[in-house]
Amino acid sequence: MDRRELARFLRGRRERLRPADLGLEAGARRRTPGLRREEVARLAGVSVDHYTRLEQARGSRPSRAVLSSVARALRLTGDERAHLFHLAGEVPRAPGPSADVPANIAHLLDWLDGTPAIVIDAKYDVLAWNALAAALIADFPARPHGRRNLLRCYFTGAEPSWVYEAPGMREFAGACVADLRATAAENPDDPGIAALVAELRERSTEFRALWHAHEVRVQRSMTKQIRHPRAGEMELICTMLHVPERNQRVVLYTAAPGTPSHEALRSLRPAHGPGLGAEARRGA
Repeated sequence: MDRRELARFLRGRRERLRPADLGLEAGARRRTPGLRREEVARLAGVSVDHYTRLEQARGSRPSRAVLSSVARALRLTGDERAHLFHLAGEVPRAPGPSADVPANIAHLLDWLDGTPAIVIDAKYDVLAWNALAAALIADFPARPHGRRNLLRCYFTGAEPSWVYEAPGMREFAGACVADLRATAAENPDDPGIAALVAELRERSTEFRALWHAHEVRVQRSMTKQIRHPRAGEMELICTMLHVPERNQRVVLYTAAPGTPSHEALRSLRPAHGPGLGAEARRGA
């Protein structure tokens, strides 16, 4: 159980809510942002002392029933509720990030000759890719292992300027940090995740601010805008297919057929076309 992180998370979620959201009177003498502790305790059906101790990183370990009641009182999303349980040590640990890409996943990349596809682990290390993904995102074969981490590249300035200038990139980065926080709670003893978080907190003020916001959101799909130096602006749909037994994800980049983005994506295909899939790589 991570008492300090649990306390910070509960305070952040409580301060996010407003009395009007729950049909409560704000009152003229309210000095604290969001709900009061006693209001959350009352809504959750637990004692004020017990809830206060949770926010102060003290007291006994909360039961699953108490966690469920507090999650309802704070109106947590599904991802936030799972995060709460992870912090309290009430959910079985997920397997740590694995760098071993299953053969069937590598074969999938081979067959996706018209769709950029990469495999990432839970901390956003790129483990495998096909040629179209390398043309769209980065020349992965030319990069050392440390520069194949998407979060490190963005937050430490290793990405080219056209990536930074893409509309919506900051929102995308925030979503990835929220996802990384969920991963860190699921794998509290993983040294790779801990080292990445510590490095980015030290090197990036933007990452530090996003991390301290305590947002939690597991990534499944999103829309991303890219301003590519060769193909121009594209609006792509990023779909993440989870491989839970390896704690990995297959990320597919697609565009709606018939749109300028779809044509721009097609323009990145190598001239030899049919051989594309055979060029899928696994990171060293």
